[in-house]
Amino acid sequence: MTDTRALAAQALAEVALRGASQRDATERYAPRLADPRDRALFTALVSDGARWWLRFDAAMDRLLEKPLRQKEPAVHALLVLGLVQLEILQMPDYAAVAATVQAARALQRPRMAGLVNAILRRWQRERVELLAALDAKPQTRHAHPAWLAKAIARDWPEHADAVMAADNIEPPLMLRANRRRTTRDALLERLRAAGYTVDTHPWLDDGIVLPHSTDVTRMPGFAEGHFAVQDGAAQAAADLAEVRDGLRVLDACAAPGGKACHLLERAKVELIALESDAGRAKRITQNLDRLGLAAGLVIGDAGQPEAWWDGRRFDRILIDAPCSATGVLRRRPDVRLHRRDSDIATLAAQQRRILQALWPLLAPGGRLVYVTCSLLKAENEAVVGEFLASQPAARAAAFTLPSGQSAGLGWQILPGDGDLDGMYYAVLERP
Repeated sequence: MTDTRALAAQALAEVALRGASQRDATERYAPRLADPRDRALFTALVSDGARWWLRFDAAMDRLLEKPLRQKEPAVHALLVLGLVQLEILQMPDYAAVAATVQAARALQRPRMAGLVNAILRRWQRERVELLAALDAKPQTRHAHPAWLAKAIARDWPEHADAVMAADNIEPPLMLRANRRRTTRDALLERLRAAGYTVDTHPWLDDGIVLPHSTDVTRMPGFAEGHFAVQDGAAQAAADLAEVRDGLRVLDACAAPGGKACHLLERAKVELIALESDAGRAKRITQNLDRLGLAAGLVIGDAGQPEAWWDGRRFDRILIDAPCSATGVLRRRPDVRLHRRDSDIATLAAQQRRILQALWPLLAPGGRLVYVTCSLLKAENEAVVGEFLASQPAARAAAFTLPSGQSAGLGWQILPGDGDLDGMYYAVLERP
């Protein structure tokens, strides 16, 4: 099967109804499409399908007499994609409906083609009333699960609508110039000469911004390791770590290695990249090799240093803690379909365990940077506050970033602040 919409419907059904990750589903289905334009459409459909699933899946409950999720998951996903084409991608009505009906046939569901046509036509007739009903609730207005919409409103009442709206806007592509192999100015010049629209980031020394995603592997300088893909919010970690030549550094929970590589690009440090998942650790090695960097790679649990630590303390520790990823929904829209309210307490317990276990490894005068890509206070301020209460010797350093806002014991970048992903930072110092 090479029908783009049919393939996208199969992939989306796996993501939304069977719990597959968007990345895995895309990697499984996209290679069947030879034309780059078809692959681009496939990617847009799956991404926006996951992003807007909770809005248009709810619409199907109003449009269908009998649900199709269980008996015909791919057809149900195809109907959601029909609405995505009409409402989000703004495709011409006739073309979107006709192509979606044809995709039902490509799914070998010819008897469902008439239903697909009827449902999409009904949407067009009743569009105003149906949209009003969906807009009446935050979860269907912004396509966020109800528990998360409630949590955002609780933690960030003045910003809740803006945060959820930002989650549904395609983010820019951000690169990080590898100063070990080039300069940002030289890389900008090379990319512009190749026809790319690029600009510097306003406050990140290594940041480069493109307005839209593209295949970075085809860009000049990729094969030579002149840059890496990394959102600007994540690039701030290197600034806060304040590394300099000769320091010993631990990057805990390091995969896929973006922050570790950035630290190595900034200074000649002895860096240990710690990762508990051997499969994910392979990505660290791949990134180090392409960028021409070297680090010690250790497979181990950050919460059990006795199993891997050699007894030498670190001058800097970066804890990129496992978290809900609620700050990066605009880049990883499938997270909103898979994350559950019950996950938060479990993640916070893991974050506390890691922070308590690694603190004794920090040398006097050292600095520990605690990071999550979450915007929930239970994973951020609450974890850091509880830790500080248990460690009288620890001190929270005061700092600000040009984007975001104070979060009491740290700094919170909310999704969309400075056109960045959502990320929390706290800096802890040991006298």
